[in-house]
Amino acid sequence: MNIRPLGERVVIKKVEKENVTASGIVLPDTAKEESNLAEVVAISEELLNHKEIKVDLKVKDKVIYSKYAGSEVEMDGEKVIVIKYQDLLAVIG
Repeated sequence: MNIRPLGERVVIKKVEKENVTASGIVLPDTAKEESNLAEVVAISEELLNHKEIKVDLKVKDKVIYSKYAGSEVEMDGEKVIVIKYQDLLAVIG
């Protein structure tokens, strides 16, 4: 997949939650809450070269994003989300 976001945007891919609880109970897909944890796939050049915004983000970083932010797109059979940098809440790790 070759995607290059424009403006102050980032492309992320959702990281799916475990289907098994800590006690070993298997949860069906209908009982799962949608995760807002993702992995960074691409960062726009404009954002990386921005003089006023210090971007402390790299490809493959795990991030938490706003629940209803971004646009979901399917490319090469994979679903990704194109999101504004401001809608990223935290970097994990």
